[in-house]
Amino acid sequence: MAQEQQGLNEREMRAWRVFFQMQEVLRGRIEQQLQAGSDLSNADYTVLVALSEAPEGRLRAFELSRELGWEKSRLHHQLTRMCRRGLAERQSGPARAMYAAITPQGRAALQGAVPGHAEEVRRLVVDRLTAEQFHQLGEISAIILDGLREEEPAP
Repeated sequence: MAQEQQGLNEREMRAWRVFFQMQEVLRGRIEQQLQAGSDLSNADYTVLVALSEAPEGRLRAFELSRELGWEKSRLHHQLTRMCRRGLAERQSGPARAMYAAITPQGRAALQGAVPGHAEEVRRLVVDRLTAEQFHQLGEISAIILDGLREEEPAP
């Protein structure tokens, strides 16, 4: 425990632990709801949202990887699973570029999942906070995420 606390005081350690535990529990609950409500994993949902918001419903693999903050191998394995299920497809582009694209089946699965997912996010997070707290959560998350992205090595 002494090793773990090096550099963090007791108050900081308590805050970090509750933050970390909240993320783990929340991720698990979201995963359960998505699986039960739509037969999608959280990873499936995350990829489908990113692709659905992209121009023409597709992104170069490296762009998708960067947007999601995933390593190349994680994205490759996830896309392989999604392609087998008909949710996404790989497409070739100019200069040997590889694209990931959402399929009509993937778009339908996403549209079916959105209402239940949004309801669960509202129930688990939004409704437990005041509007100001929720706004602060977004601002704090953006600050941390921006800092993490600045530290990312170039592809």
